[in-house]
Order: sequence, then structure tokens, then C-alpha cells
Amino acid sequence: MTRPVRRILIVLAGLIFFSAALAAGLTKDGLELRVAPVRGGPPLLVLPLEAAERFTIHYFHSVENAPIWEEHSLDEKGRIYIEEERYLKFGAGMGKMPGVGTMVRKGPYEAVVNMHMPTGDFVLRVGSPGVGHTVVWRGTRTNLSAVAPHEAVRFSARPVTRVHRLWRTLFPHPATPDAGKNR
Repeated sequence: MTRPVRRILIVLAGLIFFSAALAAGLTKDGLELRVAPVRGGPPLLVLPLEAAERFTIHYFHSVENAPIWEEHSLDEKGRIYIEEERYLKFGAGMGKMPGVGTMVRKGPYEAVVNMHMPTGDFVLRVGSPGVGHTVVWRGTRTNLSAVAPHEAVRFSARPVTRVHRLWRTLFPHPATPDAGKNR
């Protein structure tokens, strides 16, 4: 094999390797949920998630003053679903929707489970500190009512690339809570 042919083969092999590495890095690999003010500005919360992994919105009902938990998940395309609602008592605006989920008891709580109802991106009007709208994720708690009371915030999700995910593993977004650290 002549020297010019060898150089061409080495360059081609390098281009193939580079292209494969680039394609692998641009492959979708995980999800990111953002909670940001509707009026604009930086996100209040950025959560890396796996498909089907759950996050919870916990708060106290404004009329009943009873605790409520809403569990949500994302599918592989970043669509948001509500999976379960749990509450202490049947109050105003709470209860089973016909054809959605199954009503069960979980200790002292009533729960609608197996809902898997698509919500898509949604807007939440964050309540006052007494309402305590809190996002629970991987053992962390972010109290939105403490940082943005009475604000409308948008929950939106999207798939992210392997490169983005690696970058955020090395350099987490400032709005991503540390696992085990409460805010």
C-alpha cells in the first residue's frame, strides 16, 4: 500500500469515527423538565429526568387546608402526564374523574391511581406561602410558594441529547437542586 493511499484510509477512518461519535453525542438520552415564570426570566427549577420517572407537586388545598400530592411523569418525547392524585379527604374540586384511574385508599388518604392522563405543558398559579406549592424530586423539595408566590409558572419538558446530559452532569443548571439537599 502506498503512502498516499494509507493517508487517505487513515483520514477516512478518522472521519467515520468522528461522525459516529458526533451521532452518538446527538442521540436523545434523557429528559429535562423546566419550571419557569410565564412572564419570562430564568427557570425556577430544572430537573433531569428519565422516561416514566416521577416528580410530585405537593400543596395544601386552599379551601380545605388539607394536603394534596399530584404525581407526574414524562414519556420519552417529553410529554407530561398526571399519574396519581392523593389527598386526605374528599374536598372541593377533588375526586375521581369518570373513566380516569382507579380510586383506592392509601392509609388515611384517598388516591386516584393509574391515571396516566396527558396534561402536556401546563401552567400553575403558585399559591401563597401557606399553600406551599412544592416540587418533590429525588428526595429534594423546592418550595415554589417561597420563591414565586402568586406567579404563573409553566411546567414544560423536552428530550435532551447525550452531550447535553453529560454537560449537565458535570455542570448542573443553577436551578437544579442537589439530590438530598432541600430548598
